[in-house]
Amino acid sequence: MILLVGLGNPGKRYADTRHNVGFAVLDEVVRRAGGGPWRDKFSGQFADVEHRGHRILGLKPETFMNDSGRSVRAGATFYKVVPADVVVVHDELDLPFGVIRLKLGGGEAGHNGLRSVTAELGTKDYVRLRVGVGKPPAGFRGGGAEFVLQAFAPAERAELDGIVGQAANAVELVLDQGLEHAMNVTNRRTG
Repeated sequence: MILLVGLGNPGKRYADTRHNVGFAVLDEVVRRAGGGPWRDKFSGQFADVEHRGHRILGLKPETFMNDSGRSVRAGATFYKVVPADVVVVHDELDLPFGVIRLKLGGGEAGHNGLRSVTAELGTKDYVRLRVGVGKPPAGFRGGGAEFVLQAFAPAERAELDGIVGQAANAVELVLDQGLEHAMNVTNRRTG
């Protein structure tokens, strides 16, 4: 059993932004596993599904990014999921667009959602599935925080479904063959 968390912000305003790529990946994993249903739970949207005999507790916190950890802690506590079995899918400015990386633990790299999850779980030792959204292009007015709240460019949008699919494959690999194998395959496959 894993608690699979997609980080993002609730509401239409943020639906297609870079910051919500975690929601998109979680939606794809849940869709592949039979589709839910989604329900309100743990200050978020929650789905309990199965993939090849593995239980996936899917959670999209609706607390807004900076307070995501509160929702994650509530779900982990209720289901007694240890941090090593929490998988957080999030956008990553420090990776080029489309590059996907899996890792256990590490820093937050300025990501307020990760900072909140770490604070609420009391450890950095949870799994992160990092989905590269790239850095702001030359001439972009604003910093990284403003950039991730922008919609994907049309050329990026055309590639996004494939990237979301690759990230969902990485989650399934974690379940099917373990984190170490999934890291080896995923981290070698993209970028």
